[in-house]
Amino acid sequence: MRIPFIFISTLLFSLISYSQNSPDCRTAIPVCADMPYIGKANGLGDIEDFDPENMVQTGCLEKGSGSSSNIEHNTSWFVFRAGTDGEVGFDLEALSTTAEWDFAVYGPDVDCAAISNGTAEPIRCNYEVNDTDFTGLGVNPENGDIGRPNLTQSLNTYDEYLQVTTGEIYYILINNYNTNFDGDPESFGITFTGSSVSADQDTALDCTLRDEFLGLDIVACEDDADIVLSALRSPAGPDIANIRWYVDYDDDGIVDDDNLLSGPIGVADELIVSTEILSSGRYFVEITTASGSPITVVDESGVLVTVFGPPVLQDVVTLNSNLSNNPDQNNIEVIVEDERGNGSFEYAINGGEFQDSPIFLDVPPGLNMVIVNDKNNCGITEPIEFLVIGYPKFFTPNGDGINDEWNIKGLEELTDPMVYVFDRYGKLLKQLNENTPWDGTYIGGQMPASDYWFKLEYAEPENGVLVTKLAQNHFSLKR
Repeated sequence: MRIPFIFISTLLFSLISYSQNSPDCRTAIPVCADMPYIGKANGLGDIEDFDPENMVQTGCLEKGSGSSSNIEHNTSWFVFRAGTDGEVGFDLEALSTTAEWDFAVYGPDVDCAAISNGTAEPIRCNYEVNDTDFTGLGVNPENGDIGRPNLTQSLNTYDEYLQVTTGEIYYILINNYNTNFDGDPESFGITFTGSSVSADQDTALDCTLRDEFLGLDIVACEDDADIVLSALRSPAGPDIANIRWYVDYDDDGIVDDDNLLSGPIGVADELIVSTEILSSGRYFVEITTASGSPITVVDESGVLVTVFGPPVLQDVVTLNSNLSNNPDQNNIEVIVEDERGNGSFEYAINGGEFQDSPIFLDVPPGLNMVIVNDKNNCGITEPIEFLVIGYPKFFTPNGDGINDEWNIKGLEELTDPMVYVFDRYGKLLKQLNENTPWDGTYIGGQMPASDYWFKLEYAEPENGVLVTKLAQNHFSLKR
């Protein structure tokens, strides 16, 4: 659904933007290069973007040697989209005498889930002791320090410029090391630099991203903290008379609830979205300004929130496509419960590598083991046993000692199994169990080459009750 964006104000062209803080990656503030940003890091956020127990170092990002230090203490997250090809940097300035700011940059085109689980490492960062008011990418304006690749204990304050391509998205994390000790929020400023920015501040970074002030799409897990969406990052800033939130749960262009929450600042400036699968949807906010003639501000793309649960194995089924020249081939498909149909899973059997397809070919008969992993880092199953009932697609009872007898493989793992063999007319020829194969005879006489049918019955424990199961198919006798 496309919502018209309507806003007329000189606010967009002011020299300084006073930014609301966003301490969580998933609600990073969209920024542009046309002005400095003044902010104040003042919280630990709603979720842990890094596991505090395991995060000691990832790439050039370091927790530090002090046990009290933490890379996620009073942090802020920003996101920008490159508007042109070229060189982009920034100056991160401490606006107090006690702050010592550090930073990390991720990209291009990674998501917060990849950052959180450590699969996406920062491409630029600086966590060195800083005796100037500045750190960042490019050249330190205070002392002329030229950015160079990060080297632990090098004490340089700047890393190299980014070389960006139009459309690429980058995340910036900043952290005040000093607040690990006193806990007080402190102010900072960010000014974007580089040859692309010098050429045109309005195009170097894609300023339309700022109109998507609810931020980029959010992926969360069921056990995450609730998601807080803010209306205060719009171009209207605090100039708000009324706020209205609405949602399209199916993301199909049809609004399902046109008034989730409404009211003035202090009542509706934040919307809490619970991390339940049924909360998934595209959320919008409509803002009416307070000063002058009423003006409506809408994030026309909204923000798509997708909540994933841990994978739950529903079934492992044997495919009907198993007929093959290989008599022992068995193809199976792993079925996972997926309440909203938006899951992203990978699968592995018998200790093998994970694969995206839930279909496995040539699975050995008998007991096997499957593991399902949610690719959004929302959980992994314990190894789960499943039984493949395999049977030869043909046998050749000619006395050469090869394929002379026919039976179902894996019967020994079943409870009370019984196999019945029939000819094409449905006449019962033989009754088998795990110790009694069929040699191709009936009442002492050899049966002709043909297709024969079987029916398998066995009992399987299900919720403490034995439930009779049935399987039937056909095979060939060859002379």
